[in-house]
Amino acid sequence: MNLQSMTGFARAAADHQGTAIAWEVKSVNGKSVEARLRLPPGFDRLELVVRQAVQKRFARGNFQATLTIGRASNQAAQPVVNEAFLKDVAGLAKRLQEQFGAAPATADGLLSLRGVLDVPETAETEETRAALDAVIGCALDEALAGLVKAREGEGEALRVLLSDQLDAIETLTLRAEADPSRQPTAIRERIAEQVRLLMDVGAGLDETRLHMEAAFLATKADIREEIDRLKTHVASGRTLLSTGGAIGRKLDFLAQEFNRESNTLCSKSNAAAVTAIGLELKAVVDQFREQVQNLE
Repeated sequence: MNLQSMTGFARAAADHQGTAIAWEVKSVNGKSVEARLRLPPGFDRLELVVRQAVQKRFARGNFQATLTIGRASNQAAQPVVNEAFLKDVAGLAKRLQEQFGAAPATADGLLSLRGVLDVPETAETEETRAALDAVIGCALDEALAGLVKAREGEGEALRVLLSDQLDAIETLTLRAEADPSRQPTAIRERIAEQVRLLMDVGAGLDETRLHMEAAFLATKADIREEIDRLKTHVASGRTLLSTGGAIGRKLDFLAQEFNRESNTLCSKSNAAAVTAIGLELKAVVDQFREQVQNLE
């Protein structure tokens, strides 16, 4: 399945017997599916249908859908002139001109008077309304399909980016695993040196107890488990990316696990080189989690 970003925009237009129809739909990040609608007066009847269409296609995101309805200029209703009323006001204007010297009336002035020119509304029956709603629904489906395509385009770019970040996490994990400070010889020498220093300054310390404490600290400082878990999480992330679908929440949980392991690695590290790797790992994990927030 394809990955989807939660951001996208699409538009679709249609025409029905002179009525111009246009849908604009866009989405941004959101925890669930939320839709805000902008419908022209008289089209509130479509609200439930639109919300169901959005919820059917998408798993997450904040959506805005705007419907615009207009009459095409070449199909506009023909104006009707009230000729009797026009004749009366024209006659009145002529008398005012003759008796009081008023300026002569103009055609556009007369036609602008209320009641002279009227554009009748087209009567709407149940059948014509249903036919119009069907065309509006088809245009909505087209717009939502376009939005899916736009989100999938951004989702594919995110897949590449997240895959690269998983590669970086794996590379840093392997660097920490292979760091010379983790070699048994290096660990023994470091612990032995610490024991010698403590024995020199701590007169009366029990040598057996001291060695037990040193062994305990050596075990506590071992980052083998963190490295193994990081490798497992990288494999899980790659599986999710290859599977696709609405995996945003799962990858967000995985990012939290990455962050936990990188924090533990830094706290348990007893070598500057491993600490540096851990800090770099934390930076990559933060970038990974930031990008994951954009996925459905």
